[in-house]
Amino acid sequence: MIGRLNHVAIAVPDLAAAAEQYRTMLGAKVSAPQPEPAHGVTVVFVELPNTKVELLAPLGDNSPIAAFLAKNTSGGIHHMCFEVADILAARDSLKATGARVLGDGNPKTGAHGKPVLFLHPKDFNGTLIELEQA
Repeated sequence: MIGRLNHVAIAVPDLAAAAEQYRTMLGAKVSAPQPEPAHGVTVVFVELPNTKVELLAPLGDNSPIAAFLAKNTSGGIHHMCFEVADILAARDSLKATGARVLGDGNPKTGAHGKPVLFLHPKDFNGTLIELEQA
């Protein structure tokens, strides 16, 4: 069902500093900050030959990653994103096996302009999983 790893997301307390660290210390190509109001985050993508690292920081007081950063003040891995060919078929298949889809179960538009869903971390060894339609 899952395709390639699209990205690993790292929540960071200071997006500009984290982006600069990847750019200067690791020599990575780093995108400009991209606000995602529907998800309550601002994102930066670090481009790698085989995938991406998504750096994300809270956007507004009600950001869903604010609680994560309150517990992990230095930041840390927030989620992994896998590509799927058909997000609705993947959702239905996962729900049939007992996996919980977060939110109302309907895809939202993600940072790449494609439909995304999130799966409950308790169903995947404590890891929040994002599915993105390829």
